[in-house]
Amino acid sequence: MKKTLGSLLCVAGLAASDPAIAQRASTTVASPRQSFEFSRDWRMHVGDDPRFSGEKANDAAWRAVTLPRAFNEDQAFAVGGHDHAEGIIWYRKHFHLPVTAPRGRALLEFEGVRQAADIWVNGTKMGFSENGVMAFGVDITSALKPGDNVAAVRVDNHWDYRERATGSKFQWEDKNFFANFGGINKPVKLHLTGPVYQTLPLYSTLGTTGAYIWADGFDIAAAAATVHASSQVRNESEAPMAVSYGVVVRDLRGKVIASFNGDRQTIAPGTAATLYAQQRLTGLHFWSWGYGYLYTVTGVLKDAAGRVIDAVDTRTGFRATAFDHGVIKLNGRVLQLKGYAQRTTNEWPAVGPDVPPWMSDLSNALITGSNGNLVRWMHVTPAKQDVLSADRLGLIQAMPAGDSEGDPRDDVRWKQRLALMRDAMIYNRNNPSILFYESGNKRITEAHMADMLALKRQWDPNGGRVIGSREMLGSTTAEYGGEMLYINKSASKPLWQMEYSRDEGARAYQDDWTPPFHKDAPDYNRNVESMAVEDARRWLDYYDQRPGGGDRSNAGGVKIGFTDSNSHFRGDNNYRRSGVVDGLRLPKDPWYVHQSMWDGWVESGGHHLHMIGHWTYGSGVVKPVYVTSNGDSVELFLNGRSLGKGTREGFLFTFKDVAYAPGTLKAVATFKDGRTAEQILTTAGAPVALRLTPHTGPRGLVADGSDLMLVDVEVVDAKAQRVPTAFNPIDFTLDGPAEWRGGMAQGDSSGKPRSTVAVMAQQTPGTTSTIGTARGEDNYILSKHLPVELGINRVLVRAGMTPGTIRLTATAPRLGSASLTMTSKAVPISGGLSTSFPEDAQPSDLSRGPTPVKETVVQRARTIPVAAITAGSNRASAGNAHDDDEATTWSSDGSPGTAWIEYRFARPERVSALSLRLTGWRIRAYPIRVTLDGKVVFEGATSKSLGYVNLAMTPAIGSRLRIALTGPTADRDAFGNIVEVKNDKVAESVGANAVPAGWRLSIVEADILGPLATSR
Repeated sequence: MKKTLGSLLCVAGLAASDPAIAQRASTTVASPRQSFEFSRDWRMHVGDDPRFSGEKANDAAWRAVTLPRAFNEDQAFAVGGHDHAEGIIWYRKHFHLPVTAPRGRALLEFEGVRQAADIWVNGTKMGFSENGVMAFGVDITSALKPGDNVAAVRVDNHWDYRERATGSKFQWEDKNFFANFGGINKPVKLHLTGPVYQTLPLYSTLGTTGAYIWADGFDIAAAAATVHASSQVRNESEAPMAVSYGVVVRDLRGKVIASFNGDRQTIAPGTAATLYAQQRLTGLHFWSWGYGYLYTVTGVLKDAAGRVIDAVDTRTGFRATAFDHGVIKLNGRVLQLKGYAQRTTNEWPAVGPDVPPWMSDLSNALITGSNGNLVRWMHVTPAKQDVLSADRLGLIQAMPAGDSEGDPRDDVRWKQRLALMRDAMIYNRNNPSILFYESGNKRITEAHMADMLALKRQWDPNGGRVIGSREMLGSTTAEYGGEMLYINKSASKPLWQMEYSRDEGARAYQDDWTPPFHKDAPDYNRNVESMAVEDARRWLDYYDQRPGGGDRSNAGGVKIGFTDSNSHFRGDNNYRRSGVVDGLRLPKDPWYVHQSMWDGWVESGGHHLHMIGHWTYGSGVVKPVYVTSNGDSVELFLNGRSLGKGTREGFLFTFKDVAYAPGTLKAVATFKDGRTAEQILTTAGAPVALRLTPHTGPRGLVADGSDLMLVDVEVVDAKAQRVPTAFNPIDFTLDGPAEWRGGMAQGDSSGKPRSTVAVMAQQTPGTTSTIGTARGEDNYILSKHLPVELGINRVLVRAGMTPGTIRLTATAPRLGSASLTMTSKAVPISGGLSTSFPEDAQPSDLSRGPTPVKETVVQRARTIPVAAITAGSNRASAGNAHDDDEATTWSSDGSPGTAWIEYRFARPERVSALSLRLTGWRIRAYPIRVTLDGKVVFEGATSKSLGYVNLAMTPAIGSRLRIALTGPTADRDAFGNIVEVKNDKVAESVGANAVPAGWRLSIVEADILGPLATSR
């Protein structure tokens, strides 16, 4: 069944009745420890003056803000990421400590600042951080005083900021890959502890490691595992302290399911010790894809008299993983990875990364809602808010530390990357959704990979995770690998693809027949229909190599990207449009296409169907109709009359030259089990009205200066159906305690027309004639006048800091007006501190249910073992064509008579298929003849692919399989001018530069397959 977008805006699941987030004071076990939300009542100023650090500095005229707040959020999607403002930004906050504060330590936890931050409290310098990515802590105990206290933070977000100790830039300070939303762009917390306390996982700045919780000894069928917990305890008192460590485990409803004791130890003053506890537990719910079941593990510290002196909650989940035989197993079941590569800034128009947790859940739930199971965050570590969101939603994560692209050649920048990865591991090692640590966005040396592996073994030896890198195909050190775009297979470590299907298409441009008539240009300027069709075709290559087709398989892949993003643009616009949803998270057709293909752990499951586009055109239009489905066949009906069944290409069904007639267009898919699914598109009438639909988080709209309301505005006909060809301009008015943040659309709010001539001498071949002209447009960011696109748009309204009634009105010529009211709610705060954490209201999503009980792999073929290999030339390297190492290749010497290779079996085998990875696979076709004991079983030219070609043949029995070239090869790109990375060449990408075309047979890997039931 297809999930609707509306159902995804409210994440289905089970709300946790016991709020707890990693490393916060326990909400159920009383102790002196207190944790506060510290993100409200800040003031922000752009500009620099050293006097701003002073206790008495006058900040009354500064802008009042709630964190997170990037100073340049207004520029998100209004200008290209290269042009985001930079500079010095100051933040100040006045606060009072509660009278109940324990007499111990006061620790500020910044989840991240971009780029470098210096922190003062009451005029005293307390610390700094400068990597621009990770969380850090500051011990402010010595600077605090009774009554009013003031924290001041100076942020330097210049692109060319350099590390103070070395004078070196950080590698990830890159305009292409890490949008520069500067300032305190993540939340802040305050922790007050007694003198003996459990530390925070903030290594670089506080030198502490916090709690580490894991499980092993899994018995999935019996729902049992051994749960281990450890916590670093520090004694800041003046005397030795005898303490004992215990653990309380609560389930998602807050029910205590276990309580057990661990280590006892006397800790000397000024030192720290790590204490452990473990217990075998039964009746567990294992964290899984789409099943974000989480437990609260409370570390309880007691003194010698048995009094609780500290209690810390950590939210985590338990799951069993395995990474071998070329596959990923979660809780004992094989899972083919499918999802998206996404920029870690995860920005929205006009607010950048400054969004509340419920919007992170909305965004990430759209990933799982499209039946994706993995998000590969790109280049730098994601925000903790997104990490926690993935935990709740059952969304697997691949977590990088810091990178742009490439292995640093200097020792300084490599040490910076190691330090950042170490901090990210320690901070995020209790989050069950992280299954992969990514060491680099491109290949790194074996020595550097060994450095990264050593970090994992030191700081996360039991987390059930693997560490690897892109392009680490032949590595003996990396625990996983895979290329950016092309399809790899393996029988050992899993290989999955990190950035396939890189095309771009703006949501406004539906097809060649819908205004504004954006003619498809495949090279980064597709229209949505073309992009959706290409995504369906691309995934089929991955699905064909899924587990079950022999000993070697592909572990999956992630499409780049999930949302449109404000960095590294290539097409007409000043932002990237590779997303299956736009920047406002409004879906494009590719979102539904993936939903129709991706259900199921390995085999495509469920009963899915999606008709690409709409059915509202002008007279005389004749166009193809595309339907995606995981059914066996699809039949199309126009006004009740059958148009026959579509031509099938995997998940894509094509109906050529359908003549438009108003009415209903219905597609009916039929599945192997006899069930059917259908979808109907109805011709819309003329636009007559506007419709507004609000979306808020589970708490409603909270008056904290940070919460946001999303409002969909639609143009509808007389039957209240959205008009998919409408581009009406809309005017908005907003009244009440709220801030307009607006929406986004193609064009410029000034009304300046686009140029109709090419203005860039370096125009990319295949792009539209107006390339570059749209890059100077502001995309209506912050404008109260903007159009709908294809009948819909979405705007953002930020709540003010005082509660009240908010009224939003939309008006359009000839469509009248529509209004809605929303009352924002107060949130408790005292002295600048609050115990109301917005993430506590977010539910876990359990909608997919636990890991399947039955096996998820359907075996389709068996690998035939090869006893010996010989070749017509270069015989010493012939084994490279069958060694499960895609970094090695065998090639013939260029002579026609020696362009063959032969695989010999130990005994006669029934052969039914051949799966080949041939050098130059994307651009080079090979005319070949395949014989089995001299009998021809295949003859023809291989197709171009993104990795492997599958050659089916009538099953035959033999012991010698020979592949011979029957003619010279020639190169021609089958996929258009897809530029994988800057300055990359197609030939280099597929190895064709090393093996010239002509009479050369060149094989990377050959899988010889037979049917499951063998008879001789």
